Amino acid sequence: MSQHVHRHAEGKGPLRRSGIDRIGDLPWGAHICLFYETPDDLLFAMCNYFRAGLEDGEACLWALSDPVDLETGLAALRDAIPDFDSYLDSGAIELVSGYEWYLAGDEFDQQRVTSGWREKQAAARARGFEGLRVSGNAFWMETSAWKDFCAYEAELDQSIADGQMLVLCTYSLQASRAVDILDVARTHNFSFARRKGRWEYLETPELANARRQIERLNGAIDVLSKSFPGGEKLTPSERIALAQIVRGDSSKEAARHLNISPRTVEFHRANVMRKLGARNAAELVRRVLADDRT
Repeated sequence: MSQHVHRHAEGKGPLRRSGIDRIGDLPWGAHICLFYETPDDLLFAMCNYFRAGLEDGEACLWALSDPVDLETGLAALRDAIPDFDSYLDSGAIELVSGYEWYLAGDEFDQQRVTSGWREKQAAARARGFEGLRVSGNAFWMETSAWKDFCAYEAELDQSIADGQMLVLCTYSLQASRAVDILDVARTHNFSFARRKGRWEYLETPELANARRQIERLNGAIDVLSKSFPGGEKLTPSERIALAQIVRGDSSKEAARHLNISPRTVEFHRANVMRKLGARNAAELVRRVLADDRT
């Protein structure tokens, strides 16, 4: 086990730092997608994402492809992550060719790729790492593999649910059609974009429908339309989660009402509590409702 694992692995709970401020903490099994506009947008996100994982005792794997090659990726990581070469030398992070990882023999084999991730996760855990943090770039959006890859993304979301693994899939905005973006967003817990150095959230039709449902709720939920301390820090998805907390829903109930996964509800709930400084759901509700009465 590397010295970095010993130094950072202790005291970590089930939530993991994403390394990206606008996302916050994530539970194991989170499946995220990033749409990027430029190579710099992609590199910025990847460096922050992998830095958090390495510092917190996770093994990391980056399957690179155009527009970032191995040399460019390594240079960016060295600039962004202190003591990066010691992580690399210890095997805490691995950079591989996306083409070789996903399209060995010029064919996309869903079972082979999914099994490969599970094997990497098992190996990381056997070496004493907290879990496995991975990212791969979808470079085949205009190839015959695209349809099979969409099916793989949906299956991957299920296969990582119970393991110590985080997955961040990246997609070029320039290569994506509107229908592609919708297809991709539906197969991930959380979707966002980085354009010209700015973060943007993507709302699927399902989330838009959930938002409309929340707007129709009465009673305590009305407080969400008013200002309260820290409210400006919350994303639209986190406000929806807060509405469910005020309503008294469990994570499973909220997931059913919003048509999203319980894991997604849980990490939104955790981020809301962190941003508003509440120790538990009861304290969170008291703070929001008390402020509304003042």
